[in-house]
Amino acid sequence: MKLARAIHFDESDRNVFHSPARTGEWCLSGGFEFSNWTEADLTGKARQAFANGWLGLETFGRVTFVAVTEIQPPEVKALTVGLAQHFVDLYGAPSIAAAEDVARDEIAHMLDLCEEHDANTLITVSRELGASGVREIYRTIAAQAAELDQIAIHGTLDDA
Repeated sequence: MKLARAIHFDESDRNVFHSPARTGEWCLSGGFEFSNWTEADLTGKARQAFANGWLGLETFGRVTFVAVTEIQPPEVKALTVGLAQHFVDLYGAPSIAAAEDVARDEIAHMLDLCEEHDANTLITVSRELGASGVREIYRTIAAQAAELDQIAIHGTLDDA
């Protein structure tokens, strides 16, 4: 089973999102947050979150890139309960039990998206707001194998 974790290559997410996700936290699309948005909502950092932000499942912050990695069933269960609690706390779901099916579906969507990709594949999301709602587009960047000479320093102590 595979899911995606937040990954940062620089500090830009700290500058472009109101609340950046923490490196390494599990993520999903989080497009549900924008289900009732209009063009008027798409300004500043909120626009950036809409345009290309994944949702972290611990901080509920946003991140630009996620990387595919293995996840264990108990972790998926804990994430489902945590997301259901988020639906209660932020969106007014009547109970965790009532919100668990929706949380399970959101996580299942992300599991399906990640399953076909090798570990360390990077995924980006881009969103468009149209007449029929939010449309998400996913792009992947396959992990590249590195040759030893790309990561190792060659030489001797005599070179100094």
